[in-house]
Amino acid sequence: MSDTPATHNAPAFSVTEVSTALKRTIEDAFGFVRVRGEISQPKVATSGHCYLRLKDEGAVLDGIIWRGAYAKLGIRPEEGMEVIVTGKLTTYPGRSSYQIIIEAMELAGQGALLKLLEDRRKKLAAEGLFDEGRKKPLPTLPTVIGVVSSPTGAVIRDILHRITDRFPRHVILWPVKVQGEGSAEEIAAAIAGFNALDGTGPIPRPDVLIVARGGGSLEDLWAFNEEVVVRAAAASTIPLIAAVGHETDWTLIDHAADRRAPTPTAAAEMAVPVRLECNARVAQVSGRMVQAVTRQLEEGRIHLQGLVRGIPRLEVIVEEKQQHLDTLTERLKLGPSKFLAVLGQDLAVLTARLSPDRFRRELSREHDHLKQLSARLAPAMTRTLKDDGMRVANLGDRLESVSPKRVLERGYAMVWDAEGAPVTSVAKVATGDALVVEFGDGKVGVMAGEGAPSSTPPRIVKRAAPKPGGNQGNLF
Repeated sequence: MSDTPATHNAPAFSVTEVSTALKRTIEDAFGFVRVRGEISQPKVATSGHCYLRLKDEGAVLDGIIWRGAYAKLGIRPEEGMEVIVTGKLTTYPGRSSYQIIIEAMELAGQGALLKLLEDRRKKLAAEGLFDEGRKKPLPTLPTVIGVVSSPTGAVIRDILHRITDRFPRHVILWPVKVQGEGSAEEIAAAIAGFNALDGTGPIPRPDVLIVARGGGSLEDLWAFNEEVVVRAAAASTIPLIAAVGHETDWTLIDHAADRRAPTPTAAAEMAVPVRLECNARVAQVSGRMVQAVTRQLEEGRIHLQGLVRGIPRLEVIVEEKQQHLDTLTERLKLGPSKFLAVLGQDLAVLTARLSPDRFRRELSREHDHLKQLSARLAPAMTRTLKDDGMRVANLGDRLESVSPKRVLERGYAMVWDAEGAPVTSVAKVATGDALVVEFGDGKVGVMAGEGAPSSTPPRIVKRAAPKPGGNQGNLF
């Protein structure tokens, strides 16, 4: 076997050349394709491009939606959504892979639409956008009605005609697309625009809104199932009536609106009452009010008549007062004579009580009583004076028993200082102080020393001369 390498006539391609050839071949063969599959792992990059994967039971295809195409999509890719995409196949040489560049996207059949619709309904309901407590009442008679609908077609004409027939009102139309690309954003912007009006500008603020569209398929009505429209309806501070499709057509805006009308014509009937019915009701209420006022006035008149009958006549009142006055006059005439008669009777009684015999008896009785009191007074006074004398003597003996003189007579002495105050402690005496010592029979002046007799003779206070006989008592 020869070791010389075999030579080949086929040229050797570079990797780039092979990748470029494949890219050109695939793009030429699959420049326009429609692919059906289930979306997996959708992701929007910061650049605005959307990356996803399409899969079925046997294969997976990478896909990309450029930013410009992504903004124009009628639906937003979601996990598990079954779609049909339109675009072209190409390769990505950097990873030796192929992918589809998506330019359009639609849901794959009504079943996929219904599943997406049910999932979105559950999501928005969980947020509370469909709660009955959020519903606002409609005004009885709005002054201005705002309509969000297409400016062409039978819907706006039916609404205007029905409002004119029932009760003409001022209607403002905000024209929008009701299906197709960008229709959901226009409808949401119209609802928000009406709510942004403050009534001070040239366009008045509506009292009620009607969002209306004629009938159609589920795809035709899909704009009213978009989140942006449902959230705008739920956030509206103006009462909103949803009238989308026919009576059997239900969209998500119907759940978020304050009232749902089966048709646009029914929405107009909800918005305004019938003028003739209002006039008839006003007439009926006015008649009932007149009857009530008339009945109340009649009852008041009857009651007043009853009160009048209960009031006596003026002449009767005057006659009674005159009769009473005559009675008082007669009593006044007889009064002085009766008074004098009573005084005469009292005087006779007093005169009878003041007769001389009776007076003498009373005087004798009082004299005897006085003599009895005098006889009882002398012994009582003697006994009282005697008792008082004995009590005074007892008190004197008790007082004399506690007298200091009696203590001095038993050999004790009292010491006084130069100012005549008693000395009760040695601590109050200094050497050389002049003191006075009092005995039972007199006083002696002394000078305080240090325990030895003083050389200075004390001043002797002469005692009073004793009475003749000394302390001997007198027998006579």
